[in-house]
Amino acid sequence: MNTSYIILFLGIAILSYIVQANLQSKFKQFSKMPLDGGITGRDVAVKMLHDNGIYDVKVISTSGTLTDHYNPANKTVNLSEGVYNSCSVAAAAVAAHECGHAVQHAQAYAPLKMRSALVPFVSFASSWMTWILLIGIITVQSFPQILLAGIVLFASTTLFSFITLPVEIDASKRALVWLSSAGITNSRNHSAASSALRSAAYTYVVAALSSLATLIYYILIYTRSRE
Repeated sequence: MNTSYIILFLGIAILSYIVQANLQSKFKQFSKMPLDGGITGRDVAVKMLHDNGIYDVKVISTSGTLTDHYNPANKTVNLSEGVYNSCSVAAAAVAAHECGHAVQHAQAYAPLKMRSALVPFVSFASSWMTWILLIGIITVQSFPQILLAGIVLFASTTLFSFITLPVEIDASKRALVWLSSAGITNSRNHSAASSALRSAAYTYVVAALSSLATLIYYILIYTRSRE
C-alpha cells in the first residue's frame, strides 16, 4: 500500500470517528429535549404509519442503542428501548425515520426495492469476500481469478452502500415533512430533529466512501499484478 492510500484510509478512519462521535453527541443532547404532549417514540411511529394508511406494520421494541430499523420481510418497525419509550425529539426523529422506510416499502420506492433485491447476494458476499480477497492477494501472480472474484463480491457491497444513501436520505425527508405537518415538532425543536437525522445520514456517506476507496485499492492490486 503506497503512502497516498495510507493517508486516504487514515483520513477516512478519522472522519468516520468524528461522524460517529458527533452522532452520539447529537442523540445524547436531543434525547434530553422533551416533546410537547409526552408522546413516545412508539406513539410517533404508530401515528405516522396510520397517517400514511399503513395498518399492517407492527411497531416493536428491540434491545441495544441506535439499533432501530425497519424490516420489510416481516413488516416491523423495530425501535431501540431508548427510542420506543422515550418522549424526546431524538426518539421522534428516529421513529419517524424508520417509518419513512415503511412508507417507502408501501409505495414501492425504487431504490428500496433495489436494495432489498441485493440483500441475499450481499449477505453471501459479506460471508466469503474477506477470505477470498486474502487468498486472492496471496496468490495473485498465479491465480489472479481468485482476487477478481473477491473484487466482484466486494463491489456488490460497495454498490449496496451507495444505493443505501438515497434510501436513507429519502426516509429522513419523509420523516421531517411528516413531523412538522403532524405537529409533532414545532418551530422550537424541528431544527433539532433535522440535525439528528442529518448526523445519522453522514455515517452512511462515510461508509460508502470508505467502501469505494477499499474497492479501488483491490482493483489496483489486481491491475498491477497483470502488468
